[in-house]
Amino acid sequence: MPEQPTVVLSVRLLVTILLFLFAIRLLGATTDALAPFLQRNLRRVVVGDAPALGASWFASYVLANGSIVAALSLSLFSSHLIVPSQLFLMIIGSRLGAAAIVIFIGTFDYLNEELDSLRESVSMGLLAFLLTHSIYLPVLVVGYLSMPLVQTTVPVERTPPATGASPPDVFSALTGSLIDVLGAGVAFIVAILCIFLSMRLFDRILKSLDKQRLRRRYLSRLQNKWASFFLGLVITGLTTSVAFSLGVIVPLYNRGHVKRNEIIPYILGANIGTLVDTLIIAVALDTPVGVLTVVLLLSIGLLVTLLTLVLYPLYTPFIDVMQNEIVGTKTYFIGFLLTLLVVPLLLIVLG
Repeated sequence: MPEQPTVVLSVRLLVTILLFLFAIRLLGATTDALAPFLQRNLRRVVVGDAPALGASWFASYVLANGSIVAALSLSLFSSHLIVPSQLFLMIIGSRLGAAAIVIFIGTFDYLNEELDSLRESVSMGLLAFLLTHSIYLPVLVVGYLSMPLVQTTVPVERTPPATGASPPDVFSALTGSLIDVLGAGVAFIVAILCIFLSMRLFDRILKSLDKQRLRRRYLSRLQNKWASFFLGLVITGLTTSVAFSLGVIVPLYNRGHVKRNEIIPYILGANIGTLVDTLIIAVALDTPVGVLTVVLLLSIGLLVTLLTLVLYPLYTPFIDVMQNEIVGTKTYFIGFLLTLLVVPLLLIVLG
């Protein structure tokens, strides 16, 4: 695909960013307006911390997008409908759920006979899933125990920001008018659709970039695990798109140009970089505790990932064994799929 003129690309990028920020502000405003309704219904599902984790995990399946679930979680927290510990767990749940979506897609392709072998159809998705869960499950434990520090650092209750002539006030006026015209319920749906649309537009912008140039420039650096990790972190963080960052490297892996041990650190970096858009949303919603919660998650995730890279000779064989066991027989794999569905539901029901 030929590269677009810089001016056109810049305008498209600016419009997409403004649409995204508007959608986030609209989501926050509609959540505030729907607070009584949402609170009544949330109490039926999110009755504690474990159900919060399960609800966001399963919601990622339903929406097929972890970033949307993370945005909804921050919006609920901004409206004081969930507590900080539940916010932390819901963001974690959004990542755990998002990691499983590719496995479901790969399984669907296999059942439709688009790919000959089960191992081939779920190979990359299962690898990304295992890498994500091997990082975020320890982060869940350490971060959850550390959440009291966040709550004591910044008071949960906050006063509304002072009004003034600034871009956020323009957004507030637009969101207020839209809610008045459409009603809070319809505007809430519009907000979610606008977030989806802005992400889709951003992905289209990224597709117009020259991936071949990136591949030629950085391919040789993937041989170093630290450089590979850093590239995955930076490319995903700057683009806020795992689809783009993996789209740069996965074709090379599938063609045998990149080894498995070279792509694993890259995916680990992408797993941390994907939280950047969640941090942007927390800042846009002006929730200090939300920002600190995401920063805590990022920090612990980074430390855990660096530890796995230090222990890389032990870490990669563990991942390989797990992957081979899961796809070793269809019976094991079916049990694994059922676990992905049952665990979040059990967290909701039994929590």
